[in-house]
Amino acid sequence: MDLMASAVEQGRAIGAGKLCPVEMTEAYLAAASAAPDIYARLTPDRARAEAMAARARARAGVRRGLLDGVALSWKDLFDSAGVATEAGSRLLAGRVPAADAEVLAQATLGGAVCLGKTHMTELAFSGLGVNPMTATPPNALNRDLAPGGSSSGAAVSVARGLCAAAVGSDTGGSVRIPSAWNDIVGLKTTHGRVSTRGVVPLCNRFDTVGPLARTVEDCAEVLALIEGRRAPDLRGATLTGARLLLLEGLPFEGTRAAPVQGFERAVAALERAGAVIEARALPMVTPAMDLSGILFAPEAYGIWKDVIEANPGKMYPLILERFRGGAKALAADYVAAWEALAAHRAAYMAATADYDAVLVPTAPILPPDAARLLSDRAYFESENLLALRNTRIGNIFGLCALTLPTGVPMTGISLMAAPGAEDRLLRLGRAAEVALG
Repeated sequence: MDLMASAVEQGRAIGAGKLCPVEMTEAYLAAASAAPDIYARLTPDRARAEAMAARARARAGVRRGLLDGVALSWKDLFDSAGVATEAGSRLLAGRVPAADAEVLAQATLGGAVCLGKTHMTELAFSGLGVNPMTATPPNALNRDLAPGGSSSGAAVSVARGLCAAAVGSDTGGSVRIPSAWNDIVGLKTTHGRVSTRGVVPLCNRFDTVGPLARTVEDCAEVLALIEGRRAPDLRGATLTGARLLLLEGLPFEGTRAAPVQGFERAVAALERAGAVIEARALPMVTPAMDLSGILFAPEAYGIWKDVIEANPGKMYPLILERFRGGAKALAADYVAAWEALAAHRAAYMAATADYDAVLVPTAPILPPDAARLLSDRAYFESENLLALRNTRIGNIFGLCALTLPTGVPMTGISLMAAPGAEDRLLRLGRAAEVALG
């Protein structure tokens, strides 16, 4: 019984009668119960009931889909009926929703097994993944390093073999950063594509839901599962003739040696596989990114200010300050920023229309030292801003984006595509995955 097998491999083995979902679920529960720094809480009764039902369907030949009986972890901001959902915050301690988030309900209809809820950055407002208020999951490759956030436990649960795949959220990089730093695959979906009903918000105008997994095919199947549709056919995917834009300029400012090395290695592999790659900067990227300060923090603070200010002592001070950074924004400036962003988005789409995807290093830095982040304020602030810079390009421009491991540990290459182009991006990503070996 291989806990590191991909979700798709497990699903096919269940369908062939070679893997029992009950036995697999028990193995995952046993492993996860020994990792309280990764799972905020398990749902063993639910998982066992769902696994037994999946086993019965498999025996009767009436499976609901490829992932029927496959065990997933869920970031602790997805509501789960009768089980606490606290979003990594003491402010929400004891919050027990009455119903599942829409995506969790949809996954359950598809036969997936819910193992439990994974730790995350406090209210999802940091890309580093450290959370002294609840728990900091250890980076899967080096326990002394930050795991990446805010879907920290989600990524580590996949990388450590504590689930088949995970579901997380991405507002500024929260699926892609921890995926890159733990050498797995992560998909940021187009804003508005996947339901956020029953998901604890950070910024409603940027929040997205997406999978973290071992393979591109796993990401495609998990996305299809939570949407209640058929996954795209990835067979025959090729890079031959694919036109890719390597985005120069901002994504490389201050980028450190290892991420550049991994990125260049990956780009060379894509070229060898037949991709046509052009490198240039786009003039609208920097001014659009400069709007981040007025777009993210004011919305986040507007959503959470009453809860935060009722008990600010329950928050980690640096996260509290990030929220409060949006307190003094003028409504006129916020509206003007969205007007400006609409123009920048139109310019970006026009400039990239002839390309299949845009390439950037997923993160400009390697995961920082976790202990130092909590003892050195300046280090936390500088590393957090830099960690999220490249991924935030995808959020600012409303794109879908896929990160793949480069072969250099804890580094990723991101392929960003037009809004709504997930199926095409996943086919491209599958071809890239093969090229990267």
